[in-house]
Amino acid sequence: MKRIALGIQYDGASWHGWQTQPDGHTVQDQLESALWKFARTDIDTICAGRTDTGVHAIEQVVHFDTEVEREAFSWVRGVNAFLPPSIAVRWACEVPADAQGEGFHARFSASGRTYHYLLHNHPTPLPLLAGKAGWMFRPLALAAMREAASHLQGTHDFSAFRAAECQAKSPVRTMQRIEITQRGELITFSLTANAFLHHMVRNIVGSLIAVGTGKQPPDWIRQVLEGRDRSRVAPTFMPDGLYLAKIDYDPRWGLPQETIQPFWL
Repeated sequence: MKRIALGIQYDGASWHGWQTQPDGHTVQDQLESALWKFARTDIDTICAGRTDTGVHAIEQVVHFDTEVEREAFSWVRGVNAFLPPSIAVRWACEVPADAQGEGFHARFSASGRTYHYLLHNHPTPLPLLAGKAGWMFRPLALAAMREAASHLQGTHDFSAFRAAECQAKSPVRTMQRIEITQRGELITFSLTANAFLHHMVRNIVGSLIAVGTGKQPPDWIRQVLEGRDRSRVAPTFMPDGLYLAKIDYDPRWGLPQETIQPFWL
C-alpha cells in the first residue's frame, strides 16, 4: 500500500466547497471521480483544510492510500485528463513513513496554513474580478486596519470569529502572521496560523473592513477578541476573494510544493 500526496489548485466559484456532498458538485467529488476513472478503483482523499462554497485554492494538499502502481507524473497527467478546467493536479509524490514509522497526513502533518483574501476597493465593481475578489465601495484606511490586525497576532481564543456551526474542539489558535498590502485598487489580507476555525478568515476580514471604513476604532478588534462574543463581530464577508494559499509541512516529507505567487501579490 502506497500513500500518495497531491497538490491541487481550483477555482471554487462554481463548486459547493471541498467536502463531498450527495449532489456530487464539490471539489472532492470531482477529484475522487477523476481518480476512479484513472486508477479504476475507489480512492478516498483527505485534505489539509476544507474550503467553503466559492472559496478558491492556490494549493490544497491531499493524500490517499492505494495499491495502484503509477509514476508521479502519471498521477498528474492521468487524473487531470478527467478533471474539469477549474480543477487541476499540480504535483504528485509518494510519501513514505518517516524514521519513527509515522506516515504523512495531509491535515495532521501540517504545521501552518496561509490564506489570502483579495479585495477590490473602488466605488464601482470590476466585472473581470467577479467571483475572484471581494468588493468594498467605501474608501478604506490601511493604517487603521493594520493597527487593528496587530491585536490578532499570537495565541488567542478566537471564539468571536468562529462560525456557529464550527466543529473544532478548541477555539484557541496561533496567528503567526497577518499582513495587509495594497496595489492600486486591490487590497490583500494575508493570514498565517497553525489552523483556522470555520469562517474565521472571512469574519476577521469583515471586522477589519469595519475598522477601515471608520465604523469601529482599531482597538475594537482587541475588545471583540477578548470578549469572545460572535454577535459583536461584523458580518461574515463574502467568499469570493478567499484563497487557500499554502500549507506548511516539515521538509522531511519532501513534498514538491510550488512557490508560485498569485499575479496580484
